[in-house]
Amino acid sequence: MLSTFFKNYFDETLSGIRHFDQAAGNRVVKRIKNVQRQGGRVIIFGNGGSASIASHAVVDLNKAAGVKALCFTDPSLLTCFANDFGYENAYAKALEQHGTAKDLVVVISSSGQSENMIRVARTALKLSCSLVTFSGFAEDNPLRSLGEENFYCPLLKYNMVENSHQVWLLAIVDAFIASNHQ
Repeated sequence: MLSTFFKNYFDETLSGIRHFDQAAGNRVVKRIKNVQRQGGRVIIFGNGGSASIASHAVVDLNKAAGVKALCFTDPSLLTCFANDFGYENAYAKALEQHGTAKDLVVVISSSGQSENMIRVARTALKLSCSLVTFSGFAEDNPLRSLGEENFYCPLLKYNMVENSHQVWLLAIVDAFIASNHQ
């Protein structure tokens, strides 16, 4: 079993990564440029491993790309909002308080089924934010139908979907940086 596990694991993960929509990636780079030009921010949301992906992308957007970006993963803020509004509404309430129509909201959910991520996506639309989603598992997951750009990984294993999302989102950040140096 172990003699083939890693080869099979990496082959399957790479098949997910290769499912990247390059045309949509180019459009998101343009959206980030537009957000930067308008003085908006990129606000990224995710749970668990997806929250780590969000945090990593926010660091790179701020430091390497010079783009104002943030995520709401601070434990005090998140637990305060979850306690007062319910976990399913915590991120949506944070976005209501901080989001504007100048912002690009990115929502990451491996399953595309997380109620709090669906609610933050709907809040982004209500605020007229630009919305990009990253999801996986079922092709018809509810999150995938909400974004202006929707990146979908057709795999069924959390780590493989999350690895694909991580590579895709950071590739978009790197493409943005490269486009500013041409």
